[in-house]
Amino acid sequence: MSRIVAVSKDSDCIRILCELAGVKHELWHNHTTVDAPETVYYVRSIPGIHISYPELSMWQLIVKKGIPPMRFARYCCQELKEHGGEGRFIVTGVRKSESVKRAARELLEIQGSKKSRWAFIHDNDETKIELYNCINKHSPILNPIIDWYDDDVWDFLRYYDCKSNPLYQCGFKRIGCIGCPMAQGKRGQVWEFARYPKYKQLYIRAFDRMIQKYEESGRKYAKWTDGKSVFDWWMSEKSADVELDGQINLWDLETD
Repeated sequence: MSRIVAVSKDSDCIRILCELAGVKHELWHNHTTVDAPETVYYVRSIPGIHISYPELSMWQLIVKKGIPPMRFARYCCQELKEHGGEGRFIVTGVRKSESVKRAARELLEIQGSKKSRWAFIHDNDETKIELYNCINKHSPILNPIIDWYDDDVWDFLRYYDCKSNPLYQCGFKRIGCIGCPMAQGKRGQVWEFARYPKYKQLYIRAFDRMIQKYEESGRKYAKWTDGKSVFDWWMSEKSADVELDGQINLWDLETD
């Protein structure tokens, strides 16, 4: 039985394709604790969907890691989104046109192997045996709409009368965690926090606790004095500049 990761318009396409093909499947959503309310309500409206909750919330992870979630420190994705499905056949809505990184993705991949493989129907027997042995040991991932573009996705959904997540009708291009610098960029972060001010306060409170924990260990941040100062830095272009400069002392830490 296949395991489908569901939340976005692309996942809706996969869900419909599996229903049309008569494929036995389960729908899963990894609740990140930073999902928009509209996303939460939409996910709950999907019949038969399973919702997986993380061991630690985003707010707890921030305190544990000691830094805000960044493009180069995506601990939140690993802990909150990229888990589950071990030993299952996973079907996703990943598409090459979404990003440069995803352009390197393949139709069939093997999770847990050092190098993913793409299965061709004209592979020789020896290659097929090698791939099948790999599938038996690791979780295979199938990306059926890997070559689709946005227009293909929306044409398909309109044909099957699926409006998908209502956030798309509110101007969202991608669905992700509120405040994620990867999903919407800096302008998107500002726009999201204006739309969801309570989440801004939750981040600031988490940054406050992060600083408190660090200072209790006998150390202190050189420039961050409270949660608000961390939030302002996180939202500024300085946080992106650090990534571009390749500096490894981005935390600006001092030891007493």
